[in-house]
Amino acid sequence: MPATVRPVPARTGDDRRDVNAAAVLRTVLDHGPIARSRVAALSGLSPAGVSRQVTDLLRLGLLCERPELTESGAVGRPQLPVDVDTERLAVAGLHVGVPFSTLSLLDLRGNVLAREQLDNRGRTGRAVLDPALARLPAFLAAAPGGRSVVGLGAVTGGSVDPVRGVTVRHAPLDWCEVPLRALLERATGLPVQVDNHARALAQSEILFGHPAARRSLVQLFVGHVVDAALGVGGLVHLGPQSATGDVAHLRVAGSRARCCCGRRGCFAAAASDTALYREAAAAGIIPVPERGEMIAAVRAGDPHADRLVLRRARLIGQVVALLVDVVNPDLVVLTETFALMDGRYLEAIRTEVLRRSHLCQDAGLVITQQRGADALAVAAGAVVLGALYRSPLQALARA
Repeated sequence: MPATVRPVPARTGDDRRDVNAAAVLRTVLDHGPIARSRVAALSGLSPAGVSRQVTDLLRLGLLCERPELTESGAVGRPQLPVDVDTERLAVAGLHVGVPFSTLSLLDLRGNVLAREQLDNRGRTGRAVLDPALARLPAFLAAAPGGRSVVGLGAVTGGSVDPVRGVTVRHAPLDWCEVPLRALLERATGLPVQVDNHARALAQSEILFGHPAARRSLVQLFVGHVVDAALGVGGLVHLGPQSATGDVAHLRVAGSRARCCCGRRGCFAAAASDTALYREAAAAGIIPVPERGEMIAAVRAGDPHADRLVLRRARLIGQVVALLVDVVNPDLVVLTETFALMDGRYLEAIRTEVLRRSHLCQDAGLVITQQRGADALAVAAGAVVLGALYRSPLQALARA
C-alpha cells in the first residue's frame, strides 16, 4: 500500500509576517545593537522587509532605537542601530523545587530584574503551591520600572506535559496530574506556559548561553530529582509521554543504593541531592539533611563533606560519559549545586568523562550553566521568552 502523503499547509500572510519578525528579533538578540542594513544582511530578508518588521517590533515594545550609537557619518534610518528593548516589557518565572520555589522577573534578554524564594519545607501535594499562588499577584504588580509583564513560565522536575499545562508526575512533591497552568492563570490573569525544568534550562542555554548550544546540547540537572533534556538545531526535544528521556534509572558503577523502583545502583538513588544530604547527615557531617547545611560544610573545608561531593561528581561523570557516547552533542550543560560553586568538582566530572567516554576528546564540552545561581530563575522565564522569540507577534497577541 502506498504511503499517505499529507499536504503541507501553506503559510498565510500572518504566518510569514511572524516568521520574518522572529528572524529580525533573533538577529537583533544575537548581534544588537545593530543597524537595520546589517540585520538585512544577516537575516537574508530584504531591507524593505526588515524595515517593516522593525517598525512593528518597535511598536510592540520588543525593540528600541539607539540613535546615540549611530556611527559618525552614517546617514538615514537604515543605519540607525536598534536593540532588544529591556525597559518596557518583562516576563515572569516560577520554579517549583522541593526545598523552595523561586519567583523571578526577567527582561527580554533574560536578565534577572527581581527574584524571591519561598520556603516549601513541610509541604507536599498542591499545598506546595500555596505560597506562590498567594505571593505572585503582588510580586508581578511590583515589576521594576513599571514594565508590563506579558507571560509567566512555570517549571518543575519530573514529567510535565507542556501541551496540557499539567505536571503529570513529580514524586518528591507528591504531585500527580496537577493542573499547573490553570491554577497559575487563575491566580495571575497571565498566559502561562509550563515545562520540565531540564527542558527549560536547555531553552535558556540556546537563547542566551554558549553558541554551541544552538547546534546540539545535552542538559543534565542533578538536584532532588535528576532530569535530562536534548536540544538539536536550536529546538528542545519533547518526546512521547511528555518526556525527553529518563536518566534517573541509569545504572552507575560503585553504588548499591536502593532506588524507589526496587533496583539498586540507579543514578538518582546514588547521586540525587536527597541521597547526598541524607548520607551526610547519617555520617554526622551535617546536623540535618538540608542543602544549606551541606553547602556550609563544603565551604568550611570539611574533608568528609568534600569526599562525598567528589564521589558524586564521579558518578555524574559516568552518566555524562554515557550521554556523550550515545548522543555525541556539541555541548553538555550541567546544573548541579557544587559544580557551580567550586570548579574542582566540575573538573572531577570532566576527568571521569575523559576516562570513560569513547568519543569525548575534549572534556571542555562539559560546562555549567552560565547564569550560575540564577540558572533556574532564568530558565523559568525562558519558557515564555523562547515562545516570544519563535513567534513574537502571536506571543504578544496572546498576552
